[in-house]
Amino acid sequence: MTRKPDTPLRRGWTTGACATAATRAALMMLWGEGVPSSVRITLPKGERPSFDICHTAQGDGWAEAGVIKDAGDDPDVTHGAMIIARVAASGGGVTFRAGAGVGTVTMPGLPIPPGEPAINPVPREMLRGTVAEMAARLGQKPDIEITISVPGGEALAQKTWNPRLGIRGGLSILGTTGIVRPFSCAAWIASIHRGIDVARADGLTHVAGCTGATSERVVQGLYGLPDHAMLDMGDFAGGLLKYLARHPLPQITIGGGIGKMTKLAQGARDLHSGRSQVDFEALARDIGMPRLAQANTALEAYELAGAAMAGWVAENALLAVRAMLPDNVRADTVVIDRAGAILARADA
Repeated sequence: MTRKPDTPLRRGWTTGACATAATRAALMMLWGEGVPSSVRITLPKGERPSFDICHTAQGDGWAEAGVIKDAGDDPDVTHGAMIIARVAASGGGVTFRAGAGVGTVTMPGLPIPPGEPAINPVPREMLRGTVAEMAARLGQKPDIEITISVPGGEALAQKTWNPRLGIRGGLSILGTTGIVRPFSCAAWIASIHRGIDVARADGLTHVAGCTGATSERVVQGLYGLPDHAMLDMGDFAGGLLKYLARHPLPQITIGGGIGKMTKLAQGARDLHSGRSQVDFEALARDIGMPRLAQANTALEAYELAGAAMAGWVAENALLAVRAMLPDNVRADTVVIDRAGAILARADA
């Protein structure tokens, strides 16, 4: 697991900001302002960062430029990727195309409709704004086709949520502020929300949120769920359940290992080891086994209490889940061990 360091973290730039900078450089070339070594862009909140241009090319009626994505100290899979923008005259207005390594939306439920390049709304507005500003300044028509490419992006996309969200062929061009804030919980939770949106749009009746890869594999096999029904909950049980309460589906299964599920059963909503802990004294009282108060880990407590603890965890985790959901959402829980064996289940 990647751990957040204690030293101050350096922020970075989104793929949307990089695409905007690359587009600005390419337009400078297309419209006769020369080949820039760097450009400045204006982010949605007014900040004006500078981006180095690391790739340029042009031909008859087109020009392109590239920016290397710098995600700062965030463990972003796109850190170091080149974001390339190619610009050419369009038949009218600003249009977008997905080049190599940029995905195409194929399922409803996302902010961009099926058939469109996976370039999110805020990056699109940034790109349109750049075209409009430069066209007005240089006396050009703001009719531009923008093709965004990311060499190697199709392989990188396999490490993201895109395949489950029905985005085929590559990465998404993302960002709401233009800034990547290291170890952003908000970014992960936003991905969970988009997964729920896609599941609802596709008419799914059963989804699952699991704490890790092993529990996800077990729960998916147990119910025969499709990939896009598996919401990448991780530690963010509260983030998933709060959104599901506002955007309900008929059934949710919450699965996980004994440690994180014990924290959920005790009322934790963020299951990260640095932000919640098992209360062993309370566990000992609730299960009626005083020696559990001396346990150092949930696994050690389980080894002492066995099925009594596993059953208690499944039932009380279900109560915690139910308390966050409306009555029209059915819920169940699955508790597993490290090898993937089911220790206990609870169903309302």
